Amino acid sequence: MFGLYLHIPYCRQKCRYCDFYSAACSFGVPQEYIDALCREILRFAPDMPSQHPETLYFGGGTPSLLTPAQVQRLIRAADPAADAEITLEANPETVTLDLLRDFRLAGVNRISFGVQTAFDESLARLGRRHTALQSRRALSLASKAGFENISGDLMLALPGYTEAELDATLQLLSSGGCTHISSYLLKIEPNTPFGRRPPAHLPDDDAAADFYLSACEKLAALGYRQYEISNFAKPGFESRHNLIYWDCGEYLGLGPAAHSCIKGRRFSCDVDTAAFIARPAVYHEQGVCDAEDYIMLQLRLAHGLSLDALKAQYGVSFSPQKLAFIQRLCENGMAFFENNILRLTARGMLMQNSILCELL
Repeated sequence: MFGLYLHIPYCRQKCRYCDFYSAACSFGVPQEYIDALCREILRFAPDMPSQHPETLYFGGGTPSLLTPAQVQRLIRAADPAADAEITLEANPETVTLDLLRDFRLAGVNRISFGVQTAFDESLARLGRRHTALQSRRALSLASKAGFENISGDLMLALPGYTEAELDATLQLLSSGGCTHISSYLLKIEPNTPFGRRPPAHLPDDDAAADFYLSACEKLAALGYRQYEISNFAKPGFESRHNLIYWDCGEYLGLGPAAHSCIKGRRFSCDVDTAAFIARPAVYHEQGVCDAEDYIMLQLRLAHGLSLDALKAQYGVSFSPQKLAFIQRLCENGMAFFENNILRLTARGMLMQNSILCELL
């Protein structure tokens, strides 16, 4: 499969925890930026692994600041496959019923809302512009607009976090018709307002781990299957686009700071929106996708790492010492190892970085 990612680097307001590249924009996405994305799509067309991408993902930033006409123009330029998964990220406060219907008519068939939490005080502390009521309304409007594939983001271990906040957010997402939930632990990044001045009452590492494990258990009880460290879905609603990343597939990312991997070669776009608009974009080599990338990404997935596939694709086998380490993981409830496939448990996924240090 081949996926196309389009970065929309515009936000009305930067969240206090966010270190993704974005620029302030209060009036929507400039038409010049759409022109530049279409220019880059045309530029890469001869090198795309597939003439018609199987997935198309509008990420950001805040892609719901796009107009339906802009979305339609970009979809037509991308020329995705007839059954392509086409995802658009949206902030709850930016959508109306008419807007969502028009996005659907433009070709979007999967919508992803940045809900994060059902507690308004936490949303305000994060720098989010929406309320829990707006999240409920956005999910309801998405269903009315004809979306059957709806994703919602859930952020764990916020300042002063409790099981009650987790339960309220899960209830909001599940009752709102989400078929997919992405569940993340809050991470304090250095070059963010939270990084410069961390908020008070952050849960410690042990408490954060407990919230993660609790979320995994409660999502399973609600019928959401964990298929990746941070992602849970009703059967058949896994993100096809993100699975391309985790399965070391081929994808093209267009827009400032976007990353790509084509024919095993990794590269990224220069981090400069003005330059991206003004001239053909500049791309920087990031190396190749190798066995270490494959091991790391496969262990993010619930289906795990096949040692047979690792040997066949990269000529790499684990030493007796590493196999002994895998056995210890299994004995301590961190992993399962059956039919030469290593799968991490939820507790093992929490320790993935440490596990990778041993395996790599």
